[in-house]
Amino acid sequence: MMLGQLQVEPGDRVLEIGSGGFNAALLRELVGADGSVTTIDIDSDVTDRAERCLTEAGYTDVQVICKDAEFEVEPSRKFNKIIVTVGSWDIPPAWTSQLAEGGRLVVPLRTMGMTRSWALEREDGVLVSRGHLMCGFVPMQGAGANHGTGIPLLEGNQVGLWMDECQSIDGAYLDGVLSLPRAEVWSGVTTGPKVPYDDQDLWLATALPGFCLLTAQQEAIDNGIVGLAWRYGTPAFVHGGSVAYRAKPRQVEEDQGVYEFGAYAHGAGADQAAELLAEQIRAWDRAGRPSPRLSVHPAGTPGADLPSGFVLDKRHTRLVISWPTAR
Repeated sequence: MMLGQLQVEPGDRVLEIGSGGFNAALLRELVGADGSVTTIDIDSDVTDRAERCLTEAGYTDVQVICKDAEFEVEPSRKFNKIIVTVGSWDIPPAWTSQLAEGGRLVVPLRTMGMTRSWALEREDGVLVSRGHLMCGFVPMQGAGANHGTGIPLLEGNQVGLWMDECQSIDGAYLDGVLSLPRAEVWSGVTTGPKVPYDDQDLWLATALPGFCLLTAQQEAIDNGIVGLAWRYGTPAFVHGGSVAYRAKPRQVEEDQGVYEFGAYAHGAGADQAAELLAEQIRAWDRAGRPSPRLSVHPAGTPGADLPSGFVLDKRHTRLVISWPTAR
């Protein structure tokens, strides 16, 4: 799917960040005799294997480099297409500087703990998205690595919160919160089976202060401590001394192919917290279940020079997530 996002054409010069060999071989087929492929990885075991397998398969002209891709491959070298096949927390200046005019960058970028593969192109000097896909990758190593922060809600990390953007949440206020009665609010917003709704996750992240992800071990779900559809990171937020999270969608009795979104919450003010989350699900639905747009600006860009939207400050960039298709 990411190769489709990249829109490789014959004659392109392609840089792959995060090697393995097989994807580089596919890229070599796509660029044709007049193109070139360079694949780079920080792990020498990975690049040694990639180079060996590529050679054995007959792809002797793929350049394999062992280096931290946070930095330029070579000074002033340009690529028409850059594809990143490792989870990235930010977009370093080297990737932008190596992207030729009219080029395209495809990167699995982590925002508020959620990874999406964004296809980015320059527009008036700024990287702007041309589409995105839900995905997941192993995290970046080297200078570009960034690790989130966890807050356990139960012993043994059975249930916890995960934050990726230095959110200010004091875990001391949440001690024993899951032992308190659970409030629930159902939104009246429904979806059909196998209908994706991952853009709702980003909507909630940009709309709810104190946003984070709730994670749980399967045992905690089976025991009914939390009711999640996805245990590796369900949208949640902290509201005072309460934790609210999106509930596992419930089946609508009159139509067994339809499921309703809802919210659960624990703690003081749980009813209000659950209602706030459910109302944002309704707002997403009223807006037409829109698709987000991402623009990438250099760190230090004044707020007055940014487009309207949710601003997320990273190490090298200021990201703006907006909803131009929203009603």
